[in-house]
Amino acid sequence: MRREVTAGLGLAALVFLGLQGLHQLLPVLVLAAILGMVFLMAQGRLAGGRPFALQASGGQGGMPPIGFEAIGGQEVAKRELMEALDFLRRSDEAAALGIRPLKGILLAGPPGTGKTLMARAAASYTQSVFLAASGSQFVEMYAGVGAQRIRQLFSQAKKQAKKEGRASAIIFIDELEVLGGKRGRHTSHLEYDQTLNELLVQMDGITPSEEVQVLVIGATNRPDLLDPALLRPGRFDRTVRVDLPDKEGRRHILAIHAQGKPLAADVDLDELARETYGFSGAHLESLLNEGAILAMRQGAREISARHLREAVDKVLLGEKLDRRPRETERRRVAYHEMGHALVSELGRPGSVSVVTLSPRGRALGYMRQTPEDDPYLYTKEELEHQIDVCLGGAAAEELVFASRSTGAVGDFEQAVDLALRMILAGMSSLGIVSRELVPDELLHQESHRILKRREARVRALLAEHREALEAAAQELLQEEKLSGDRIRQLLQAAPQPASR
Repeated sequence: MRREVTAGLGLAALVFLGLQGLHQLLPVLVLAAILGMVFLMAQGRLAGGRPFALQASGGQGGMPPIGFEAIGGQEVAKRELMEALDFLRRSDEAAALGIRPLKGILLAGPPGTGKTLMARAAASYTQSVFLAASGSQFVEMYAGVGAQRIRQLFSQAKKQAKKEGRASAIIFIDELEVLGGKRGRHTSHLEYDQTLNELLVQMDGITPSEEVQVLVIGATNRPDLLDPALLRPGRFDRTVRVDLPDKEGRRHILAIHAQGKPLAADVDLDELARETYGFSGAHLESLLNEGAILAMRQGAREISARHLREAVDKVLLGEKLDRRPRETERRRVAYHEMGHALVSELGRPGSVSVVTLSPRGRALGYMRQTPEDDPYLYTKEELEHQIDVCLGGAAAEELVFASRSTGAVGDFEQAVDLALRMILAGMSSLGIVSRELVPDELLHQESHRILKRREARVRALLAEHREALEAAAQELLQEEKLSGDRIRQLLQAAPQPASR
């Protein structure tokens, strides 16, 4: 800020001297002003240059420190990271055994899984100074700014550690793929490559003999985009996967974020963890927060299971919309969603959680399933069942209205992806295949064959249970929301087909 003020005062003085008639000094002053502006640009102080966000592990300023015990759902990742950090904590023992200290650790995983929290916990665990920056902060339109900022960041880390009497400093770089993408992709902007080169040089310069040991922790959602030079041993030595939590991990995360929130007696966190398959830690935190907001809006003193079920839908699809479709569209949507639900329930009893006609986001209605457990592998039968569920909506529309609608576009895309997955896993008549060697036309023909066979089965299944489909769709039109238990009651009450 002082430099910008000084530049402004210099320009004001230049104008004043010009008005006083000191024309002979004017060229010299103009040249000095231009050189000053160029210097400020090189330092990244002008044209939107931003300083780095500094966070000391002791919590002076910024966010308070956090420990690994406050991070749920990542037990394997935490254990792997803590083992790597022990080389920094027990540097004397490591040096006695001739162990080279780690220079960098890469945290890779989907958004919202807690990579930033784990980096902050690493600083607390090692009693290190913590500096955080994002990859986008290093890239500017002026040549040399990114490389200069890399040098500033490493210098600032060492100075701050010495000032606080710390033996180590952790530099956390989020969105590392922006800074460390593969070189040669940005042919019109070499600033990216220069910045990455400077990071490589600075990491190579980290030696165990330095007074302050510096560890770089990077976070990315796309490790495949990173330059290979970053990932070689001696730079980012370890890659720690920070994946979506499993059911036990989700239960742990929910328990952490439920602290301080008055939950009603009907709230079952185990059941909630089971229903939130695929949620990240950020999604789960938002879920409990939205449940609390709904309770406050309704004047409740406790967060009930009803509030949390509503919050699950909101986190998945968004807020309820005020628009109301035409009655003919509502009928079509009701049969469409019940087609999904009945096929799901007939193929895997107990799988339907809720079906609703309430428009949310871009959906006019939806059917939410509850997985039995967190799957890691799928059999051919399981993938075929998922395809059947995708095709059930359009098949129900065709059965009742003798036509389809554009509401099935997303379902068809998902069904095609599942069919392709079956083919590439060797579950089709093509046998074991390679994606690179099989012509696209052959893949299309085989996908079409799989989908036609599953579509015929779904049509026959819904035709057999037409009465259950009619009864459930009519009740859905009246109630706008049906639980999985109610759908199962309607299915059992309907006359069973003779073939069953």
